[in-house]
Amino acid sequence: PVQLIYTREDDMSQGTYRPTYKSTYKAGLDENNKLIAFTVKGAGLPDGPVFPNRFPAGTVDNYSAEKIKADTNITTGAWRAPRSNFTAGAEQSFLDEVAELAGKDPIDFRLELFDRAINDPVGGEHEYEAERYAGVLKLVKEKANWGNPMPNVHRGVAAYFCHSTYVAEVFDMIMENGQPVVQKVWCAVDCGIVVNKDAAKNMIEGGVIDGIGHGMYSQLTFENGSPKQMNFDKYQLIRHSQAPREIEVFFVENEIAPTGLGEPGLPPAIGALANALYKAKGVRYYDQPFMGTERPVIG
Repeated sequence: PVQLIYTREDDMSQGTYRPTYKSTYKAGLDENNKLIAFTVKGAGLPDGPVFPNRFPAGTVDNYSAEKIKADTNITTGAWRAPRSNFTAGAEQSFLDEVAELAGKDPIDFRLELFDRAINDPVGGEHEYEAERYAGVLKLVKEKANWGNPMPNVHRGVAAYFCHSTYVAEVFDMIMENGQPVVQKVWCAVDCGIVVNKDAAKNMIEGGVIDGIGHGMYSQLTFENGSPKQMNFDKYQLIRHSQAPREIEVFFVENEIAPTGLGEPGLPPAIGALANALYKAKGVRYYDQPFMGTERPVIG
């Protein structure tokens, strides 16, 4: 037998890396602040991040979703909730911008779109069930007592469907010593029949923490084909002190065959995080990781 031990620098310079993505979103509102147009164009290495038949497909009359991909000589591999980990953050923070421009509550704005998909869907079939999607939003709205202002608490919401499971999350954020702190996270989950409640709860909690950590801190950049962050002094993983102080998880009870939970809890965490940060700091976050990438709001 041969024992082989890599140094951390060896490990981080020859690994399989998370793919890189960039998407551009546009939307149009009519004179009544109704969403009438939505487009997304997303590029990625080696695959694009856009899922054309996911929300808001089926909810808006003029809809376009385009995926662009290109080869890369950097070795990439799937990372938790492939492609969805990026897309949920970009899409859900953009929807909050549109809701704000329309003068609507962000949850009510989303529910209006789901009502359209339920009662008068646009185009061909979309790959999500609008009733279940709306259901987790309604549940998290109820459990988090959304709409009841709390002093010095900044709230962000997001909902996403991937791996056949629906998850909605509300983040309660406060500022301490000028730094954002996630005080509490509320999660509503529809994954069909829950076989093991404790394990299911742990999976969602872990996905939330993982999403916050990578959404906020974990950045890996390349120079001349080599990573610049070679150890944990420069590549920051989330610390215990940066994790949410409380996470509460609620499951929709139904008799639908169970689906997946290892991945769906992470993507909406990044969107809810971005939206809470905007409320707390007054700036939009368009680039992951968010720390050090804030842009002033114009208009």
